[in-house]
Amino acid sequence: QVQLIESGGGLVQAGGSLRLSCAASGRTFSNYAIGWFRQAPGREREFVGSISRSDSSTTFYADSVKGRFTISRDDAKNTVYLQMNILQPEDTAVYYCAAVPGFLIKNLVTGRANYWGQGTQVTVSS
Repeated sequence: QVQLIESGGGLVQAGGSLRLSCAASGRTFSNYAIGWFRQAPGREREFVGSISRSDSSTTFYADSVKGRFTISRDDAKNTVYLQMNILQPEDTAVYYCAAVPGFLIKNLVTGRANYWGQGTQVTVSS
């Protein structure tokens, strides 16, 4: 069982930055791949990016955020981060992290995950 708690959301002006955190419980956190997703009002949940388990920590991003967002992990703190730079109003959404066992990382791209956090709101003003 893995419990995920996101934090770090808030209100930021366009062009600004935020760093979201996804804190996880569980002793085997390093074996899990973590994904970030977002859902804007009236829209479907969207894959943002993912990071593989800690033996490689390979990252993958949606085209919409590539070059602006960076995912990293600190297994000593059981935490994954989403650094968001050059934020735009279209980045406004509730952001969620999700976890899958490392060998299921491909599921994240299609929105399938074993565990989900409760989400944190990010609002970007123009």
